[in-house]
Amino acid sequence: MVLNIVLVEPEIPQNTGNIARTCAATGARLHLVGPMGFKIDNAKLKRAGLDYWHFLDITHYDNLDDFFHKNENGRFYYFTTKGKHVYSDAKYEDGCYLLFGKETAGLPEELLYHNRETAVRLPMLTDIRSLNLSNAVAVATYEVLRQWAFPSLQNEGKLTKYE
Repeated sequence: MVLNIVLVEPEIPQNTGNIARTCAATGARLHLVGPMGFKIDNAKLKRAGLDYWHFLDITHYDNLDDFFHKNENGRFYYFTTKGKHVYSDAKYEDGCYLLFGKETAGLPEELLYHNRETAVRLPMLTDIRSLNLSNAVAVATYEVLRQWAFPSLQNEGKLTKYE
């Protein structure tokens, strides 16, 4: 099964690095939609992803039009604080795309307006603006994988000293 994580115009390299590490650990594909607020060779980006870059399946796009043109038949879910539906109520299909907007503004409202049925939110207190982007991506990624019974993931660990 394939999960696609899409970052639209990410601005903070450490967040993107953390998300890249989440994608590497879960086998999710990472899609970066420009323009981005940093260069992909940024040292902070690499440091946050540590040594997991070789595990990534990563695709770059110039802009949202480029992304949608190259993925026109995808099933898209838009993660936003402006969503009317709770993320855990959605039923995620194999090959779906989870889209997340830039840290300072989220996804474009026009995009959300035209996709209200698949705009989802993570519940939080009223006075809180939003979760950190990398945390939101991690929560969403593991919800989808939970629904899919964690395919191909190691579900049991073992103690190094006692086993």
